[in-house]
Amino acid sequence: MRSATPKVLHEICGRPMVHWPIAAAMEARAGRVVVVGGPDGALQDRLPDGVDLATQAEARGTGDAVRAAEQLIDRDGTVVVLAGDVPLITAEAIASLAQAHEADRAAATMATVELADPTGYGRVVRDADGGVDRVVETKAPGDASADELAIREVNTGVFAFDAGALLDALERLRPDNAQAEYYLPDVLPVLRAADRLVAAFPVADPNLMLGVNDRVDLAAVRALAQRRILVAHMRAGVTIVDPATTLVDADVELGRDTVVEPSSFLRGDSSAGERCRIGPLTTLIDSALGDEVTVPHSYLVQCEVRSGASVGPFAYLRPGAVLEESAKAGTFVEIKNSRIGAGTKVPHLSYIGDADVGEGSNLGAGTITANYDGRDKHRTTIGARVKGGVDTAFVAPVEVGDDAWTAAGSVVTEDVPPGALAIARARQRNVEEYAARKEREGR
Repeated sequence: MRSATPKVLHEICGRPMVHWPIAAAMEARAGRVVVVGGPDGALQDRLPDGVDLATQAEARGTGDAVRAAEQLIDRDGTVVVLAGDVPLITAEAIASLAQAHEADRAAATMATVELADPTGYGRVVRDADGGVDRVVETKAPGDASADELAIREVNTGVFAFDAGALLDALERLRPDNAQAEYYLPDVLPVLRAADRLVAAFPVADPNLMLGVNDRVDLAAVRALAQRRILVAHMRAGVTIVDPATTLVDADVELGRDTVVEPSSFLRGDSSAGERCRIGPLTTLIDSALGDEVTVPHSYLVQCEVRSGASVGPFAYLRPGAVLEESAKAGTFVEIKNSRIGAGTKVPHLSYIGDADVGEGSNLGAGTITANYDGRDKHRTTIGARVKGGVDTAFVAPVEVGDDAWTAAGSVVTEDVPPGALAIARARQRNVEEYAARKEREGR
């Protein structure tokens, strides 16, 4: 990957790559999920709850990796081996593999696919009866013969094993290859030599078994994962107007009859209720929308917009912003770490930061909460049903009571009692014939 980030931690649609096969295994009702990581501890604290981490002390191949998890494998059960860089495997494929394996009473069952270009993959060599004889690796010149390289059926790296038979066979592996590594497929001849059945499980869709070895592969897999996500939402009742320009991460939740307009990006743990209209050109990052929320041309990060509220166009909601029911953050409005009460309107050209605004208020254009004094942040409290004049600046800490008013152009530095009108500006004075005087001075 040419990256400081371990390959399996590169993200695909908002999830680290390794989380995709983990999620599929959990959905397939695996009794236990174990991930094998390296000695650098890169996967420590990066796995979902309930997943065990085993450490492979040295990178010595897939067989040695499975052996590193030996103490966490139940010898009396079935063990399915997945690859952390094969992220598109589904729960249905895992469950079907395990069921076929147990129905055949096989010692091992290998998931295989046929590829038009199998370059780089281990080739599946069949015996005269059609069973699996062995897998020939092709990582280095000399690993496989010309006839073996012509085989199009390949090992996907996904297996189901009788756990006891697998663990016994692993003890007999030898690193007889150009890399001096212990390859997991080399247990298959060992099992066959013990007169145990080695079966194959052909997978019809080769996309499920696509591996990631570089960033080109990563982009191809991400596109397939994204299409899968969008199709699932559309089949559940969400309208994606233009899937080609829409990005929705794996953990995003969308309610029925919500419409996502073109060029919108829904990232992280974002969610939207029913009958929302998102976009066009809207980004949500870890943000939650209630029902019937509209958000055109806006950018929302770690905020909450409750049912019936509207945002934008061209609004920016920053972390900690909460718009309660039917509130409005209008054109060119920025809100940060503030609660905007139900039905309250911040229509346009305003910045509200570190503030609490009651219900039913209306803050005029150009309203600013001056929340930072150069060293500390301070909060502004604005009550219910307040009418704020245009170009009002509230210099925090300050409190405005319910039903209060502010005059246009005011700089409010003192508390305003409930029901009062705050006028905080210089009295207007007109200088007669000022223009003529300036003209004379310029001659």
